[in-house]
Amino acid sequence: MLAKRIIPCLDIKDGRTVKGVHFANLRDAGDPVALGAQYSKEGADELVFLDITATHEKRKTLAQLARSIAQHLTIPFTIGGGIHTLSDAYTLLEAGADKISVNSAAVRHPQLIDQLARQFGSQFVVVAIDARYEAGDWWVYLNGGRLRTQRRLLEWAQEAAARGAGEILFTSMDHDGTKQGFALDITARLSTHLPIPIIASGGAGSKAHFLEAFTTGKADAALAASIFHFGEIAIGELKQYLHERGIPVRWPTHKS
Repeated sequence: MLAKRIIPCLDIKDGRTVKGVHFANLRDAGDPVALGAQYSKEGADELVFLDITATHEKRKTLAQLARSIAQHLTIPFTIGGGIHTLSDAYTLLEAGADKISVNSAAVRHPQLIDQLARQFGSQFVVVAIDARYEAGDWWVYLNGGRLRTQRRLLEWAQEAAARGAGEILFTSMDHDGTKQGFALDITARLSTHLPIPIIASGGAGSKAHFLEAFTTGKADAALAASIFHFGEIAIGELKQYLHERGIPVRWPTHKS
């Protein structure tokens, strides 16, 4: 079995790391570059940096942030927010990002996934999907959770995979920031029906929640924010906990 990944996520607004509940009521959590460097030292497998207002405010993800991050990290990182073109993606790759994450732009223009995969390779492309359970199904939301679409989560995730996405980063808006655990049933459905890795996001509040994500949820990686930002769970302790319960984890490995 492949090692399961622990991924701290840093949501960026106006150059600062923020965290809220259900995508709202944001509070400051610190400098993203400093936090990223700290998590790298603590043994995180990867990092995700998302400019959560880039699409809504019609802004591009700043390449300078990627350059600053790359100078201080020894592990892979993904960066997303406001990526609409191959040129946007190339700028971030050139600045040092290992992967890019696309969300709203991919839903509006699905061919962007095909273009990115052909140009850079599927391993470079993470499709992030924010969804909420309503009226008996999971529905995809855009613009940082502000706009509901008519796309169903499983249907859209399958299309994204078919178009060349290398991973799906699924965030349950219902669970986001609640610390009540991940959306296990739908995460397991995604993992079962898709041929690519699924990153579970939204709801982590304890070490047991990560264990559930990897067992019941069948996730390939688990992402969390506030529990790491505010020192509630140490990454090394989390990995030791998972290891003792039979979950394969990576002990600190670094990119050259």
